[in-house]
Amino acid sequence: MSPAKSPHRSSARRVTLRDVAARVGVSSATVSNAYNRPDQLSPELRTRVLRAAQELGYGGPDPLARSLRRGRSGVIGVVYDSPLHFAFADPAASLFLGGVARALQRDGLNLLLLAGGHGPKGDPVAGASVDGLLFYASPLAQEMLAALRARQLPAVLVDQAPLPGVPFVGIEDEAGALAAARHLRELGHRELGVLALPLSKGGVPNVHMRARLEGYHQALAGTGAQLHVCESPNTHEAGEERTHKLLGDHPGITALLCMSDVLAQGALRAAAGLGRWVPGDLSVVGYDDIPGSASLNLTTVHQPTAEKGRAAGQAMQALLAGEIPANVVLPTRLIVRGSTAAVGKS
Repeated sequence: MSPAKSPHRSSARRVTLRDVAARVGVSSATVSNAYNRPDQLSPELRTRVLRAAQELGYGGPDPLARSLRRGRSGVIGVVYDSPLHFAFADPAASLFLGGVARALQRDGLNLLLLAGGHGPKGDPVAGASVDGLLFYASPLAQEMLAALRARQLPAVLVDQAPLPGVPFVGIEDEAGALAAARHLRELGHRELGVLALPLSKGGVPNVHMRARLEGYHQALAGTGAQLHVCESPNTHEAGEERTHKLLGDHPGITALLCMSDVLAQGALRAAAGLGRWVPGDLSVVGYDDIPGSASLNLTTVHQPTAEKGRAAGQAMQALLAGEIPANVVLPTRLIVRGSTAAVGKS
């Protein structure tokens, strides 16, 4: 006795575009136009085609097959160097991605977020079904670019070392950091802590974070000031914990230079817990000027993060159109608020 067939399994043939055409009595091209070029059909005919498709259970053209025919997927990948969930928790990353999306959606393009580095399933760049890639603050980009070039896909570098022949979008990292440290120098601070974002990954230098550190050093050169550096992941919790460590190891610190506003917010929380009044006992300067920093009265370096995202998206659009976009370096500026003051000012 043969086993009964499962009610959840169907041997029915998959409905195709040709089946819909036969039901309506039109060509396959007409059915295709109903989905892809609706302006080519009268409203009445398109309604008939779509109704027949619904009755037959036809869900529309296979998007993978369509992308293969066109040679384009309509998707741009963003290689994000930090764990992917950071992109949703970090306001600066969210602003950047929003700027990219606003630029690309004008051409009907979509975004795919990819984890940087080689995960358990291999290099995400080699197998990603994308038309191009934006490398966002990814120190390993040079390794990945080999796979990209093998596939002959366009690429844009963001916040990292420029490479010959690859468009670059970034900010004046060093100038912004120099302005922040100079501000504290002019307020009389001579022992400072630095909450630094990772300066390298896998032995590869993080160029734009090293540029910020260089800016701090340049501003304080020749003053006899001490600079104590502590690297940290970009989270509020890590910023708070590293602030405790810095102030515990170096109790003479009177000011903190933070390489992100997220770290600065953690530093403010730590200072409150330690009973260190900001700015009388401890001055704090951030970097990014993310939403929420103004309400915290945080002195910080403003960078045009959303504009940077738009510039990266526009560079990718130019590449897809066969053009060669110019490199873009956006300005930064110091925003002085209430988290900094002269040494000993009560």
